[in-house]
Amino acid sequence: MDEIVCFTILGEKKEYKKGTKFADIAKEYQKEYKDDIVLVSLDNRLSELFKPAEKGGNLSFVTTGDTAGRKAYRRSVTLMMQKAVHHILGNDNSRVRVCHCISQAYYCELVNYGKPGEKFVEALKEEMRRMVEKEIPIMKDTLTTDDAVKLFHDLGMTDKERLFRYRRSSRVNIYSLDNYIDYFYGFMVPNTSYLKYFDVQIYGNGFVLMFPNENTKEVADFTPSAKHFETLKESSKWGQTMGIGTVGALNDAIASGRMQEIIMVQEALMEQRIGQLANQIKNAGSKKFVMIAGPSSSGKTTFSHRLSIQLSALGLKPHPLSLDNYYIDRTLCPRDAEGNFDFECLEALDVQKFNLDMCDLLAGKTVDMPTFNFKTGKREYKDRLMTLGDNDILVIEGIHGLNDKLSHTLPSESKFKIFISALTQINIDEHNYLPTTDGRLIRRIVRDARTRNTTAEETIAMWRSVRRGEEKYIFPFQESADVMFNSGLIYELAVLKAYAEPLLFHIDKDSKEYIEAKRLLKFLDYLLPVPSEDIAKNSIIREFIGGSMFNV
Repeated sequence: MDEIVCFTILGEKKEYKKGTKFADIAKEYQKEYKDDIVLVSLDNRLSELFKPAEKGGNLSFVTTGDTAGRKAYRRSVTLMMQKAVHHILGNDNSRVRVCHCISQAYYCELVNYGKPGEKFVEALKEEMRRMVEKEIPIMKDTLTTDDAVKLFHDLGMTDKERLFRYRRSSRVNIYSLDNYIDYFYGFMVPNTSYLKYFDVQIYGNGFVLMFPNENTKEVADFTPSAKHFETLKESSKWGQTMGIGTVGALNDAIASGRMQEIIMVQEALMEQRIGQLANQIKNAGSKKFVMIAGPSSSGKTTFSHRLSIQLSALGLKPHPLSLDNYYIDRTLCPRDAEGNFDFECLEALDVQKFNLDMCDLLAGKTVDMPTFNFKTGKREYKDRLMTLGDNDILVIEGIHGLNDKLSHTLPSESKFKIFISALTQINIDEHNYLPTTDGRLIRRIVRDARTRNTTAEETIAMWRSVRRGEEKYIFPFQESADVMFNSGLIYELAVLKAYAEPLLFHIDKDSKEYIEAKRLLKFLDYLLPVPSEDIAKNSIIREFIGGSMFNV
């Protein structure tokens, strides 16, 4: 008699023969979902569809409309692209490198090949479409870590060889597609028939692999930010110059005792760039308002203080100002679709009062500057009188700083706009890029636990809402910036590791945020730790781990 396993699915009890593949169960329920099912969650633990059902529990489906499902889809398309490139180029020394994520696409370059042309791109798309039609299985195998190191050494994938030398786990999961073998940081779909929606387009010195976004069955438009792309390239170039382009290379540097030197060089480079920026502002002339904006955990506050110091060294009199002080009273704050206060919308600020004060300052008048009391939820005035002289300049920091609707009455020639973000300078390996959003999320988890007594679970739970606000209120204005500044530090994740891991381990396995916490812990496990003692008190990373010389 066949052994039975029992699941609770969409509130109903269902029985299946033990060994039934999750893919077969998913087909039965696909009609209930508008987006394609690509993974399952059994008792709050992700599992791939090719896995057999061995035990019962609460079973739910993960689609390409979910964060984990979208990542699995993109990861699988990337493997298919790599296999297609390998097929086209043959077994010579050429290969593809996945460099960055830009505008819902992955920017890739061909190593030892040069810039691809239209003929190559068309051949790549044709080969990928052929693979989709053939429904080629994506196979998973588990090796010992030692065997994985040897395998990738033999395959010439030295980046992965270095990565696994520092792997604490004794086992490594690898994937293969039609005999093409690679490692990926996360789960995959069962076969290539799931991967219908993609496109490839020449960009820069390489190409972009394009995916769907909110509409999961249509490839999203590719609308890149040229300044963002150039900043990413510049950051990666510096990492490669230092010989630290991947996590494995960073671990090599840590293990060899080079980190004190690397920290000093990285911090010196950032100070040099801030100094150059201060010179640019001074030489621009007639600038009275430096407007700084960027997404969450970009280090805006520390950056504004460090920029102010450099401006002071040039003979100017900077005054850091947070736009938070112009919040309207909390009782009047707009609410979002879920009924929560929407502190990130422009309407949460008293735009009229801000413009009145700034215009008065520009006209040489004395203004009593407000302070927002976050405990009472009200704006207060405490005789913080300010008058702008010839050498005075306001350094204004806040998420709406680049939106001209905020400062619509100020002359454009009086404003200097800076977009700041923490852009990652290293990747996990050549085929697993490190998302900028992951670095910022880890920064925020550490900072919020220290300064706001917020748990990692609470921070992860609100992150999706934070990201929606960024996409709506911040990123659309980044191209209007005069300068884009990268606040990411090549060593920072190795420092944040010791602070973030205990907070993430505290999340209970039954929590909705456990899956994301487990993913972040798996990533942090790749990194060797770096102590924080040698980090300067004015470093941007101090804004998150504590010990800053600034009031942040």
